[in-house]
Amino acid sequence: MAIVAKKLQDSKIKAIGALKEKFGVAGQDFIFTDYRGLTVEQITALRRKLGEKDASYKVIKNNFARIAFEELKAPGEVAAYLVGPTAVAVAPKDSNEIAKIIVEFSREAPVLKLKGGLVGNTIYDGPQMEAFSKLPGRLELISMLMSVMNAPARNLAAALNDIPSRIVRTIKAIADKKAEG
Repeated sequence: MAIVAKKLQDSKIKAIGALKEKFGVAGQDFIFTDYRGLTVEQITALRRKLGEKDASYKVIKNNFARIAFEELKAPGEVAAYLVGPTAVAVAPKDSNEIAKIIVEFSREAPVLKLKGGLVGNTIYDGPQMEAFSKLPGRLELISMLMSVMNAPARNLAAALNDIPSRIVRTIKAIADKKAEG
């Protein structure tokens, strides 16, 4: 019996190590959900949508995840979201987009509950993550910034182009007036 227990212990250590390796990549954010009641087809559809954004969705064992987060020195409040059936969406890039996908999917499948998230080193609860999902994403913010930065140059170019066109219109108007009279 001791041999079986040792094998189980080794397997648990390996499982925690695998979670730690998956969670330990720098720049990742985590969104915790309660998946209870979702069908296999729904979970597969959600994984497919998240996969399009390079995110993964994994059902986790709470104790293993809690230990992995503790060893990675994540904020202690993460443990509050590791209660009950838990799945975590790991967002390597833009967690805002991942949160949007989960919130939209939870409208289609109301049994999916958004528990909270770890974005950077900040913990957000469910309503805060839902509000976070409504904010513009990183790429949208960059395009807004670039648009604002390009506006003065665009306005200057339009003003400079307007001067010759006004001169041409004035000369044409004078030519038309002389042709009439």
